[in-house]
Amino acid sequence: MEQMIHNALKRFSLGEEIRAHHLLGCHADTREGVRGFVFRVWAPNAKSVSVTGDWNFWNPTDLPMTYLEYGVWEAFSQYAKEGDAYKYQLLRADGSAVYKADPYGVRACNLPETSSRICMLDGFAWHDAEYRRRQSKRKILNSPMNIYELHFGSWKRKEDGSVYSYAELARELVPYVKDMGYTHIELMPLSEYPYPPSWGYQVTGYFAPTSRYGEPKQLMEFVDTCHQAGIGVLLDWVPAHFPKDEQGLYEFDGSCCYELSDPLMNEHREWGTRIFDYGKGEVQSFLISNAVYWLEQYHIDGLRVDAVASMLYLDYGRTEYHPNKYGGRENLEAIAFLRKLNRAVFSVRRSAIMAAEESTAFPMITKPDYDGGLGFLFKWNMGWMNDMIDYMSLDPLFRKGSHNNLTFSMTYAYSENYILPLSHDEVVHGKRSMINKMPGDYDDKFANLRAFYGFMMAHPGKKLNFMGNEFGQFIEWKYDQGLDWLLLDYDRHRQMRTYVRDLNHFYLDHSSLWSNDSDWGGFRWIAADDCNNSILSFRRIDRRGRELLMLVNFCPVLREGYRIGLPKAGVYEPVLSSDAEIYGGSGAALLPVSTEKIPMHGLPCSGAFTVPPLSATFYKRKVTKKTI
Repeated sequence: MEQMIHNALKRFSLGEEIRAHHLLGCHADTREGVRGFVFRVWAPNAKSVSVTGDWNFWNPTDLPMTYLEYGVWEAFSQYAKEGDAYKYQLLRADGSAVYKADPYGVRACNLPETSSRICMLDGFAWHDAEYRRRQSKRKILNSPMNIYELHFGSWKRKEDGSVYSYAELARELVPYVKDMGYTHIELMPLSEYPYPPSWGYQVTGYFAPTSRYGEPKQLMEFVDTCHQAGIGVLLDWVPAHFPKDEQGLYEFDGSCCYELSDPLMNEHREWGTRIFDYGKGEVQSFLISNAVYWLEQYHIDGLRVDAVASMLYLDYGRTEYHPNKYGGRENLEAIAFLRKLNRAVFSVRRSAIMAAEESTAFPMITKPDYDGGLGFLFKWNMGWMNDMIDYMSLDPLFRKGSHNNLTFSMTYAYSENYILPLSHDEVVHGKRSMINKMPGDYDDKFANLRAFYGFMMAHPGKKLNFMGNEFGQFIEWKYDQGLDWLLLDYDRHRQMRTYVRDLNHFYLDHSSLWSNDSDWGGFRWIAADDCNNSILSFRRIDRRGRELLMLVNFCPVLREGYRIGLPKAGVYEPVLSSDAEIYGGSGAALLPVSTEKIPMHGLPCSGAFTVPPLSATFYKRKVTKKTI
């Protein structure tokens, strides 16, 4: 046993231990026939460490820890019991003492208490084996992926304003997500965090699900319920920085333990947070183990890695910085860490989804590390999102001057594996809700947004939309209250949600919209240059050659007899239009279009279409004996 611990500690110190949570933290153990709990903590520069808790009346002299090696301390208690709260008391080099929550603690006390709590995570009966088996065989790049992003505490609240527990929300949320046609949910961070307005992005308990919504096994029940319904679960994960709350990782043993020691480089001043030292093996083991922990212990399907750009660049958010050894601005240690992270994650689960929220043009985010990439599976397409929101916010009268915003994304659409995000970040801090970004009167706002969503669904890339966007919530998202579900009493909001539901299911039913997301063969422009009419026409093609034709009109003008080139002779029938009356549209009559032998747009034939105002319309070629 001693040799096993020694080897594990050595791997931990070298950054090679991908399950450090099995070693450090609090675990049930037996010493000389006595059952109890063993505690281990990494505090390399502490003068001494003690475990204080409910069982010893928080007396720091009762359970002193013994130094092992590689900066790790250990203690055993036969009196500690499951459910007890505890902290480590660390005596720092200057003689002062500080109380810290367990960095590897798997359960946090109910806020505002900041201690860890002894908790055994074994014994939960999972029922998702069939779901996991199917996912292990699925090629996600060639599969539909439509993500519903949500904040756990504000999707819906009880009548008295209190939040749902993990298990309670599952019963409300999962049927809704399934009915709406989403394939995945993405949860904003759930690791314990003390400051509610941080939304979970300032973490103090990386291994502990926040106590706001219940106990760890209730979160397991939530994930299990999702999986039984065929819904994947992604978790927002924050390895870029951590807050300066005393109980957390901040100057853990009195020194810069988890963070960089250079005062010029160790802090994001605009966020008030510290930056991890990615060059330390122990920090690498901590973060990689945490990623593996969420996938293995909670059956999370994947992680959306937050603020990757802040990790990649030494000058991110600062005017002064120390360049790397080559004189550049790239953070070489962070780049090496991200490659190691992705290798480790995919070594334990080949079907894992690793998505980078990266807002710059850093190359090869989703290419394998052996080809010089970072090894992520997906990257958020922030460029597409910014261009589209800028464009859609314009009065249609001025859109023709910004037509490039619609088309530019296709010049790089296949440089990475992209997710198209309309996330929480776009509906807060004065940016306005999605519906309120749209110009025009009340009806125009809804028509614009429906057309936008239709174009988004037809554009190459997986999809992500934030909660409330699906029914046109007018106010910005607020973390401390539920969505305005009462809006569904009004026609336009109810029709918007019906449209999004039908659009989602249409997406699922048509492989041409997702099977070729990462292949040039999946998209073909018909006409990308009609800026005067603000109309786009293009084709989406699946791997078997089946096609959908798309016409999008971002101008509030009905176009009749609008001719575009067509690849094959036949009859093109409208199969979904955002302008339909059931969705609140004008209900312009859309008839099947027969092709004519008039070459156009480099194609052998063409057809004359009716294009409704502010609309997105999908067409499918009807195969008949005459056209075969």
